[in-house]
Amino acid sequence: MQDTDTYRAHIFISGKVQGVGFRYQLQQTARRLNLGGWVRNRRDGRVEAVLIGSRQNVDAGIAWAKQGVPPAEVTDVAILEIQPCPLVSSQFVIEDTL
Repeated sequence: MQDTDTYRAHIFISGKVQGVGFRYQLQQTARRLNLGGWVRNRRDGRVEAVLIGSRQNVDAGIAWAKQGVPPAEVTDVAILEIQPCPLVSSQFVIEDTL
């Protein structure tokens, strides 16, 4: 049975988001929000992330990604999915570039 209190969001962040500490800052934000998941750079210049946790915290993580912090300049956050899921891990890690 799925834990419907846990959600998974798969997002792509576009703009000036590589080489500016975006992944590290997202990791710190996710940990503060008690989110599991991962973040990585993509060779096309975007950052990809999966956020897993309560719906409220997942939404807060997405809201943070839409703003970022200087010197990042976010132009778009594409949300591929937000759906209920089981909580597999509460760790949030930085993955290798894909």
